[in-house]
Amino acid sequence: MKKRNPESLRGKEGKAADSPSQPRKGSGPSAGRLIDARIKELSDWRGEMLARVRSLIKQADPEAVEELKWVKATNPGGVPIWSHAGMICTGETYKNVVKMTFAKGASLEDPSGLFNSSLEGNTRRAIDFHEGDKIDEKALKALIRAAVALNTSSASDQ
Repeated sequence: MKKRNPESLRGKEGKAADSPSQPRKGSGPSAGRLIDARIKELSDWRGEMLARVRSLIKQADPEAVEELKWVKATNPGGVPIWSHAGMICTGETYKNVVKMTFAKGASLEDPSGLFNSSLEGNTRRAIDFHEGDKIDEKALKALIRAAVALNTSSASDQ
């Protein structure tokens, strides 16, 4: 096995990539600030949509924990995720879409037909929001609550 040079794990200033001076991923209040910064960086309809989705998640489940994960060179802003007894969903942003992926979406009832992406898998389901789309807020909050209920029931089964 090839040994890694510790210097190759350091940034330009010689600090470890996960050092406090380079906070790009995390959870709790610091993640909230990073997600705020991510929304501000977008500065277009995607930032507005991500902010609206985030607000609806918080309304549906005030106990949801925000995190920023999967920060890498090709995605320096990372991906916001929300959890409660397990992952509820992610909030990914792409050039033409804001994608809300539910970790256990295939196990959720979707009577309003919100899921419109990643429909072929056995686990996840997603909602793609495009510029100008209106959000069915009542149905989305019900879906978020159903995801939390599934997580909490799964957690209590263990």
